Amino acid sequence: MKNIIFSLFFFGFVFTIQASSAEQQRPATDANVFGHVINAETGEHIPFINIIVEGTRIGTITDASGHYLLTNLPVGRHRLIVQGMGFETTYKEFVAEEDVSIEVDVEIQPTAIDLREVVFTASPTRSGFRYQPDQAFVGEELQRRSEASFGEMLNRELGVNMRSLGSAPSRPVIRGLDGDRILVLQNGERMGDVSETSADHSISLDPLAASRVEVVRGPASLLYGSSALGGVINLITNDIPEDWDLGTSGVLSAQGATVNDMGAGFGRFTYGGNDRAATARFSFRQSGDINTPEGVITGTSMTNYDGAAGIGFTGDNLNGGFSASFTGQNFQIPESMDEDEKVEIRMQRQGLQGNLFRQREGLFDRAQLRFNASRMFQQEIEMELEEDNTWDEDVELEYEKYTFSSTLTLQHHPVGSLDRGAVGFNFYAHHMDVGGDEAFTPGERRVTFAAFTFQEVPLTNRFRLQGGLRLDYQYTAALANDLFPDINASRHALNYSSSLGLNYRPVQGMEIGGQFARSHRNPSIEELFADGPHLGAGVYEIGDPDLRDEIGQGVDIFMSYKNDKFQFEIAGYVNHFYNFIIFQPTGQTDEGSGYPVFRYQGDEARLFGGEIGFNYTPTDKLSLGLGADYVNGRRVGNDDDHLPFIPPLRFMANAEYDFGSFWLGSRVQLVSKQNRVAPEEEVTDGYTLIGAQAGYRLDFSGRHVIVLRAENLLNETYRDHLSRIEDRNIAMPGRNFTLAYRWFF
Repeated sequence: MKNIIFSLFFFGFVFTIQASSAEQQRPATDANVFGHVINAETGEHIPFINIIVEGTRIGTITDASGHYLLTNLPVGRHRLIVQGMGFETTYKEFVAEEDVSIEVDVEIQPTAIDLREVVFTASPTRSGFRYQPDQAFVGEELQRRSEASFGEMLNRELGVNMRSLGSAPSRPVIRGLDGDRILVLQNGERMGDVSETSADHSISLDPLAASRVEVVRGPASLLYGSSALGGVINLITNDIPEDWDLGTSGVLSAQGATVNDMGAGFGRFTYGGNDRAATARFSFRQSGDINTPEGVITGTSMTNYDGAAGIGFTGDNLNGGFSASFTGQNFQIPESMDEDEKVEIRMQRQGLQGNLFRQREGLFDRAQLRFNASRMFQQEIEMELEEDNTWDEDVELEYEKYTFSSTLTLQHHPVGSLDRGAVGFNFYAHHMDVGGDEAFTPGERRVTFAAFTFQEVPLTNRFRLQGGLRLDYQYTAALANDLFPDINASRHALNYSSSLGLNYRPVQGMEIGGQFARSHRNPSIEELFADGPHLGAGVYEIGDPDLRDEIGQGVDIFMSYKNDKFQFEIAGYVNHFYNFIIFQPTGQTDEGSGYPVFRYQGDEARLFGGEIGFNYTPTDKLSLGLGADYVNGRRVGNDDDHLPFIPPLRFMANAEYDFGSFWLGSRVQLVSKQNRVAPEEEVTDGYTLIGAQAGYRLDFSGRHVIVLRAENLLNETYRDHLSRIEDRNIAMPGRNFTLAYRWFF
């Protein structure tokens, strides 16, 4: 009923605007002026732009088609003042004559948009209007956050925590949602690894390879389908050049850390011509075991390498390119503190990506086609030291996964009351074989077809609506292996995601946004059929083949304000889930493996919380910041227990003084005690971490940036509530110094 009332109100409002426009266009006998306001860069007509005749009270706004009409003008020379948010103020002179209607079209120039503030992942049209909180990190910002994993890199951002099982497999957690509910993309497409399935699996890309990282907090299933209930992290590598300088350019970087004797290096070289460019990158990272105030965490070392090569081209109406990449990771998992036993994960991935963008005349004037094809092979190996000092190796779990993901997005120019919008189609498929002595799940074949649309309606020059719909059809089949030889199960699902958003910019610098969304997620093969010990995760997992698809309904609201001295943002959310799949500790121990038993259970659940951030720059050099985030998750179906693995309340403060060529900064993070825990889940105490940072910039044959960062300066002993190491009984990393160098040339 609410949807019907809203639809009647919406279409009535649009009809009123159009009727008013038609009324304005009736001929008059006095001096009149009419015309269109046009985007000087795109040639599109711009709706809801303010127009006033200088020195008078005569004015109007353009209608939904960008048309305007001014009547009863005094005869003589006049000047129009044309203003609109996101465009430069423009002046246009004309002469009004008695009983004459003249046409005056006005071209206005869009104001320069800081692309660091526009999160491409949140909108297929890159309009820059926000409907949920998002962030983007590029250049020096990324270097300041440089870590061994994306989980560690983003752990200090509002609303983002880290699931930890050592450095290599650390993965971001957004607003308490983890694993398969957070979608990690590479250049807009799914990566094809298994990082989302378990705490011991890593993201198959080195952080040094990312030239831009975008984070969308909140449901993004409309654009990216199942697995995006909690948010999206898009890792952009520029392996396919889009913009380039003529000749040679690139970046070289190196990084070292004391807490695990880590060293890493990265290089990218790009050669650009007039209409095409080629690029190549390579990175290498190696570290030992992690040191804590209580000693070394045995089995947390790693050795990773990563490389890619790509070409890009541009023409009159078509540009794009292709790239090929490879990744190798060997890292250990802390199964026990016994130095005679190890668990090592060895992973290799090869990928091929493509991107084509075409412009043409017609309703759908822009089209983009992306694809990502990959092959991943991963083994979990149990190692025991023999009497002759050699290691006996047993392959306990093995994955071989082939993935193909492709998206076609068609943008249309503004039509009627609609601004630039998009229609898209997505195809995703993977085939995964699971083997090894302790293969606790069958394999999986999954195929998904989807269609979506994303539309924006500018109601005024300050207020606009966003709406969208996505239909997903998914087929999933379990594949037999040695431990599941007789399995013959498959599922079909047709589901939809939808969103309704609003964006309001009441004054310069202020933005208010909100989104109502319905999202869904299909159960994973582990959640359905797991039955056995999982060596890398150190748990015994039990699935439930009767689990149903998760359905999420939620609302996100945020307000931000920014001027020369202040920057403020507050965001809140409520997400209600039906058939929410919970990885529930049972308190039992499996006799054969000695691992704690976890069971996948479905129930109704609700998560709510928010983030608040404030930044004050009293001078051009000094910056002060405060922030906090909070999430609460409970069952609301069969009982009212707290959900497991929910991050505690955090407070953060930072200060920085930038002298120009160098800067100094400090950071404090206060984490509260987490006693809102699920049954059989351990309580973790609160703690305080203090850090500092210094950096130096040198412009000589390019730009050189050196960053020295200190973390946990007081060598605090603490347990992270999201840590999966030995049920959080092992301390987190101690005092650490990181030195990073990057040369842009």
